[in-house]
Amino acid sequence: MQIGRYRIDPPVILAPMAGVTDKPFRLLCKRLGAGLAVSEMTISDSRFWNTAKSRHRMDHDGEPEPISVQIAGTEPERMAEAARYNVAHGAQIIDINMGCPAKKVCNVWAGSALMRDPVRVARILEAVVKAVDVPVTLKIRTGWDAQHRNALEIARIAEHSGIAALAIHGRTRDQMYTGQAEYDTIAAVKAMLKIPVIANGDIDSPQKAHAVLQATGCDAVMIGRAAQGRPWLLGQIAHYLATGILQPAPSSAEVGRILLEHLQALYAFYGEEAGVRIARKHLGWYAKDQPENAAFRAVVNRAQTAEEQQRLTRDYFAALAAGVSPELPDAA
Repeated sequence: MQIGRYRIDPPVILAPMAGVTDKPFRLLCKRLGAGLAVSEMTISDSRFWNTAKSRHRMDHDGEPEPISVQIAGTEPERMAEAARYNVAHGAQIIDINMGCPAKKVCNVWAGSALMRDPVRVARILEAVVKAVDVPVTLKIRTGWDAQHRNALEIARIAEHSGIAALAIHGRTRDQMYTGQAEYDTIAAVKAMLKIPVIANGDIDSPQKAHAVLQATGCDAVMIGRAAQGRPWLLGQIAHYLATGILQPAPSSAEVGRILLEHLQALYAFYGEEAGVRIARKHLGWYAKDQPENAAFRAVVNRAQTAEEQQRLTRDYFAALAAGVSPELPDAA
């Protein structure tokens, strides 16, 4: 798939997820096979750009090309300014968020709430496309609710405004992440547009990715929640799409090795105290399908230092790899 001058190969994309797709996770997913990894959402209000959170979100040093940065906001001029700022700080693709269903985002008419105002959508898209000389992409949902499914209308506006590619999560905003993704709506959008279309929603296996591409005719798939604790999934999907062959699930030893690498990256990026805290959710995701995972989480979530967190993780996965029951005496 082509986005501007950038070829996205393989056509398997890590979805932007606030609090998840930070630099350590993006780098890990790219190394394990993602063709593109979109950054966490950056707010368009310049007053917040110098906070520690924003500085981390805007850190792209050492990331392999292309670097895609998502921005969110409601005012065309501010969105244009945010796009220019992020391009000056390393962004090679600007992605516009009109898909986030979170209340704190929608309550200020950002994210998927913007789909209720097609005139404003057009103004924002045109302003951002005009502001930068890099490709601009857009992520949307199928609509605000079941009575207001207007993905086709927004898609037409996007193509007319110069958007280079469109990603669609196959749910309305009011569905949040419940129910099943509407691939028929995504297929209708793809059939109507000349620009690349990316399918998103409920893609949690290589077989599902293949089926969704067949059903929708889309150019790529975007993986979100299914990659949490499974960063290797994107590479497995890419391999299956290219060869038709399923790769085996990683062994407990391999999962432990990848997780320890991820932990080290988090400590290095955020510092030990914040890294240990941020790592806890990832530890839960990695362990969720492993034996005695509840006991492991109960112990490892109390760890206060990087050394302790790593030791508990190393011992737990080493025991699983050896086929013995992990010793977790503190779990009670």
